[in-house]
Amino acid sequence: MSLEKEYLDITYLTENGFVRKKCPKCGKYFWTADESREVCGDPPCDTYKFIGNPVFNRKFTLGEMREYYLSFFEKRGHKRIERYPVVARWRDDIYLTIASIADFQPFVTAGVAPPPANPLTISQPCIRMDDLDSVGRTGRHLTLFEMMAHHAFNYPNEEIYWKNETVKYCTELLNELGVRKENIVYKEEPWAGGGNAGPCLEAIVGGLEVATLVFMNLEEHPEGDIEIKGVRYRKMDNYIVDTGYGLERFVWASQGTPTVYDAIFGEVVDEIMANSNISFSKDDEKVREIIAESSKLAGVMGELRGERLLELRKSIADRFGITVEELERIVVPLEKVYALADHTRAILFMLGDALVPSNAGSGYLARLMIRRSLRMAEELELRLKLFDLVSLHRKLLKEFSFDVPMETIQEILELEERRYRDTMSKGLSLVERTIEKKKRIEKEDLIEFYDSHGIPPETVVEVARSKNVEVEIPEDFYAELASRHSRAERKEKERILEKEYPATEKLYYNSKLLEFTARVIGFEKGYVILDRTAFYPESGGQDNDTGFLEFDGRKVDVVDVIEENGVVIHRVKGDVPVGAEVRGVVDRERRFRHMRHHSATHLLIHVLQKKLGKHVWQAGARKEWDKARLDVTHYKKLSEDEIREIELEVNREIMANKDITWEFMDRIKAEQKYGFRLYQGGVPPGREIRIVRVGDDVQACGGTHCEKTGEIGVFKILKVESIQDGVLRFEYAAGEAALEQIAKEEALLREASSILRVQPDILPKTVQRFFDEWKEQKKTIEKLQEEIAGMRAESLAEKAEEFEDVKIVVEVVNVSPDMLAKIGIQLAKNGYVGVLFSDYNGVKMVAFSGDERVDARDLIKIAGRLSKGGGGGRKDLAQGAGQIMPDADEMMAEIFAYLRERL
Repeated sequence: MSLEKEYLDITYLTENGFVRKKCPKCGKYFWTADESREVCGDPPCDTYKFIGNPVFNRKFTLGEMREYYLSFFEKRGHKRIERYPVVARWRDDIYLTIASIADFQPFVTAGVAPPPANPLTISQPCIRMDDLDSVGRTGRHLTLFEMMAHHAFNYPNEEIYWKNETVKYCTELLNELGVRKENIVYKEEPWAGGGNAGPCLEAIVGGLEVATLVFMNLEEHPEGDIEIKGVRYRKMDNYIVDTGYGLERFVWASQGTPTVYDAIFGEVVDEIMANSNISFSKDDEKVREIIAESSKLAGVMGELRGERLLELRKSIADRFGITVEELERIVVPLEKVYALADHTRAILFMLGDALVPSNAGSGYLARLMIRRSLRMAEELELRLKLFDLVSLHRKLLKEFSFDVPMETIQEILELEERRYRDTMSKGLSLVERTIEKKKRIEKEDLIEFYDSHGIPPETVVEVARSKNVEVEIPEDFYAELASRHSRAERKEKERILEKEYPATEKLYYNSKLLEFTARVIGFEKGYVILDRTAFYPESGGQDNDTGFLEFDGRKVDVVDVIEENGVVIHRVKGDVPVGAEVRGVVDRERRFRHMRHHSATHLLIHVLQKKLGKHVWQAGARKEWDKARLDVTHYKKLSEDEIREIELEVNREIMANKDITWEFMDRIKAEQKYGFRLYQGGVPPGREIRIVRVGDDVQACGGTHCEKTGEIGVFKILKVESIQDGVLRFEYAAGEAALEQIAKEEALLREASSILRVQPDILPKTVQRFFDEWKEQKKTIEKLQEEIAGMRAESLAEKAEEFEDVKIVVEVVNVSPDMLAKIGIQLAKNGYVGVLFSDYNGVKMVAFSGDERVDARDLIKIAGRLSKGGGGGRKDLAQGAGQIMPDADEMMAEIFAYLRERL
């Protein structure tokens, strides 16, 4: 099959005067109604012609253009649907929504679930960080953009519309906006991604690509008869109209401003410039001409890094008769202004859609954007907070709703800024030490500095250059960082079964069914496969059931249960014949403990979201025999009062004895009814998903649960800790497990009271009194130790030897390492240098120096060599340990040799 035939099948083009031509510059085919056109019009084959010369019949704002587009398609039978969050909660492979079609992957596009409407239209905010380093430079790149789209999902027996109608809609829309068909170019550019592909037309107006019309009808297959970018594809049964119209580009084309940033958030750009160190106005005629020319050339040149960027700037400087340095004094600050305006808009959507900054996962991307923005704000000497800019964007984008209120966003940003400042103050010495040690900084060092310590590469460059070490920030550095963290890690499970089996009938959804009968349909590697089972396989963080199987008067224990592609398999102790009828018995106490912990987990996440806010999202969970844990996203630690209030509120939900119910629902209907908070515990596959209601909490969940919240019994929080920035871990117990934990704590309390011989109710006061007395005694002991150390130092000083004017002490003093250090400090204070040794659970040593010319770290190296050990420390005091006690005379001789060379 030929992909070329796919384009020639679009009869709408030929019927409406479009002819197919081959561009002599790029070699690609394009369609035009202008017979005199020779090139495709797509940069770098041509340049932007709309800057200073708008191509539409009127100027649009973002809101006006969005409404115009959606209304256009509504009039043509498309149902308007609300935007999805920019955090792709319905996906387990990507963190951020990167295109409108991502809203419907993987289940709708694969034909597993129906679309929310068919056909439909949407304006979907998307975030892409592939070109992060280009934002601000090219005049067109954005991290957050809205992809206006219309989609039609076609099936073998039901076609909504296909290529001809899609091109017709695009042409009509552009015509309505004042673009003559002779000024529209449709360029052929095959599309591929995510295992699918198809022919694609890029709509170009005035040199600007404004829309992409993808006809997704191919799937990856090794024996496919179409090859795209080295990969083979074949026709698939479903075929999808996947379009993308760039809202910001439409607005830019309608206004003809020098950059897209001036067109879409000019107020934010103006606010940044008015409160920064920029001394010129972007409205100055020469500045506007330079920026406009820069955007035009950037469009032609494409990649803007390294030599290409320098080439661009030289070209512009020559055109205006100025030096590159003079040009950079204008464009470099403006690039930062534009990038900061862009980034703060993306931050609004990220935080507003409940992303919490952290060091891992999706939170990494939010922190990357925030810290990059803080760095640019520093360079611009911005007199505003990031929140001021985010708040201004919020005011301009009033038609959007967000989960997280602005007060919480402000708190998150203020906390992130404090963390950034702390990182900078602590990180500079780390960079300096690395430079001293390596004498160079490489790309992996820059990545390590940022990923492990949060130090931006620009800061590393500044420190390195102050030490006369040249460092270059690699091209696409930030984009590479984002790329490394843009997708969720998927761990491939090792396959156990060799044969194919039908899906197991799952009886465990009836959580109190503990006995059942079934037939053995397979036995492999110690695993029994039944046609039906009430044994719960480990899933969703819940431990598996255990129990036993009975058959022919025999009993075998079930010790593990897992699920593999819809088949539940049971690891047993013993053999079970295929075809046998078995009676299965589930361990009641284990099942009920897991049920209570799982139901309590639902209540806890519900209470956390109610108490702390909708930014709280499950980041992991585990339900076991004696306790459970829940990891959630939250930007700060909790106080003891907050923890106790959360515990109390969960217990109130338990005492309210609310219903716990479940049902299977169509996936799309469930999402429309309950939103994507359904997927707290992960994204289950299939057209139908199991919806569990635990009190007021609603989630997609396959676990076992109680029938009433009252059956949970009691809930006890055992520990709350921060396992990383932005993620809190709750450990807790429910039911019998909670009572056991309470009994354990009471036993500890009684034991402590018995030791101190006081009643439990006055234990805190007694402990505080003992602690205060201990602190006072410790101070007294330390004071006495200092006096003893002083006396020992005076005694040792009498045995000092001299090299020129340096007084040296080398002695074996069998005291604790702490006392050894104290004596060394006293000797250093009195101007002595040397090494003290002690045989204290092995050889311990302290080197000291009260002479500016002698480094104690050098002396500890000598001592380490002689004692077969090592150590380190400061210039005045270093400590270490060895394997053998060195000879004092030999040590003295080594110090004399060192001083002879040093002095």
